[in-house]
Amino acid sequence: MAKAIRIADVGGPDVMEWTDIAVGAPGPGEARIEQAACGLNYIDVYHRNGLYPRPLPGGLGVEGAGTVVEVGEGVHHLRPGDRVAYAGGPIGAYANTRLIPADRLLKLPDGIDFETAAAMMLQGLTAQYLLRRTFRVEPGQTILFHAAAGGVGLFVCQWARALGAEVIGTVGSDEKAAVARAHGCSHTINYQTENYVERVRELTGGRGVAVVYDGVGRDTFIGSLDCLAPLGMMVSFGNASGPVAPFSLGELASRGSLYVTRPSLMDYTARRDDLEAMAADLFAVVAGGKVRVDVRQRYPLADAAQAHRDLEARRTTGSTILLP
Repeated sequence: MAKAIRIADVGGPDVMEWTDIAVGAPGPGEARIEQAACGLNYIDVYHRNGLYPRPLPGGLGVEGAGTVVEVGEGVHHLRPGDRVAYAGGPIGAYANTRLIPADRLLKLPDGIDFETAAAMMLQGLTAQYLLRRTFRVEPGQTILFHAAAGGVGLFVCQWARALGAEVIGTVGSDEKAAVARAHGCSHTINYQTENYVERVRELTGGRGVAVVYDGVGRDTFIGSLDCLAPLGMMVSFGNASGPVAPFSLGELASRGSLYVTRPSLMDYTARRDDLEAMAADLFAVVAGGKVRVDVRQRYPLADAAQAHRDLEARRTTGSTILLP
């Protein structure tokens, strides 16, 4: 019998149950995969606590890697035995076996193992669209990234550095500052002991940065606007501290005709050709050594509740995976 994490209602980590599930044969356009590892991401918390509502009961998790066991009618780009990975849904990655639309699966290059793949797909594809599509970072630019020692942060620090940009990163401790610097962050700001807005202005000679990437949300949004140079872009891509409160568009005008966007990976990867192009870019920077995937925590999938507690308490750095 297959096993999976399921929830019947929204709430804290205790709503997650490790239970038996039935997984049938793949239907048309589907594949059945045996999972070797699953990714842990903050969007899983949003699905669990109800910030992002969805039908219940249901599973959790949007990222995994494993082996194709069987394919359904009409699937021609995969066959049993293929090593694959995916990110972005449909929800249900917290399982040892699952069905998934085959057009969401990407074949893994030989040099990327399952644990690395499960740790890199969502965060790496997010870094790809942030740096190459939402705001295309160019050599010589200075950018600000909040939570620079987190999973996406470590991807962005390394990738932006490889692109020739200077990265300023905020962190919550001296230990996390050291981790961020080891992954290409040029300057770190401990927001527990420093005013990050004042420090960013100091580091940029009063100019501000070209772009702020903010996955924290409510606690950093207005301060992030204050860090931008005129015509700069605020990219709000997450809500770790809670959703951003409504604000007046006049806030953008008064700070120099700023831009604000709220992107989602699912929109950027909705088309198969876009997904393949983004994945090829990600695989290339990882295989080429420009980005090192840093798996810093591993939990048994059955202990996913503890993994969520540690993630929400900001006790994790880098990437975390769950092992079925």
